[in-house]
Amino acid sequence: MNRGQSNVVGVALLLGIAVISMGTLTAAVGVIVDSTAAEADAERVATDFDSALEPVAATGPQRGQVTFSEGSIQASDRTIELRRDGTVVERIAVDALVFESGDRRVAFQSGAIIRGRGEAAWMASPPPITVDEDVLVIGIARLGDDVGGVSGSGGVTASVETDVGHDRRRLGDATFTVAIETAVPAAWERWLTEHGADVERRGGNPPTVVATFEGDRTGYLVVHDLRAEVDAGG
Repeated sequence: MNRGQSNVVGVALLLGIAVISMGTLTAAVGVIVDSTAAEADAERVATDFDSALEPVAATGPQRGQVTFSEGSIQASDRTIELRRDGTVVERIAVDALVFESGDRRVAFQSGAIIRGRGEAAWMASPPPITVDEDVLVIGIARLGDDVGGVSGSGGVTASVETDVGHDRRRLGDATFTVAIETAVPAAWERWLTEHGADVERRGGNPPTVVATFEGDRTGYLVVHDLRAEVDAGG
């Protein structure tokens, strides 16, 4: 092969490598852009959940919005069980409102807002549970029976309507245990442990986090009934 042919071949190879490199770079940029958009959606949805779903502060009819560029919001079946000295006194279908977009996830469950998946999930807003040496107030937010859901892309605005009522009752003095069905047990385990509970995880789909607050305390159960409805009303 003469020098001219070698130069032509060399240029062709360089051009080929450049095209491959540009393709790889474009794909990588696309992944970063998609990931950034999903993260922005998750942050926005967590903030919107916090303002649209106010189980403790709100009473009566309320209306809020949740916005995201792409994803879905759906209700998932979840229960919470309350035990007094080992005996079940309440089992409540609280359910969870779950936003998913790609690998991002935000859930509102029983008044808490949890972000992320698996062992990496964390509590963005805590549940309405108050613990001290003498008193345990277990607040439970119940979504309701006909929540609905929304999904889409290109910019979605979901309407969240609630009609909030509260029911408070005294449970007496005892050792109390709370068993929480959740797809993100690690986030609940960390929070409950930090607040003085002895915690264990039981298998299932989803798993159950069982948290016992040892020692007699005066217990109160406060059920915040949201009667939530989610649709694409905007």
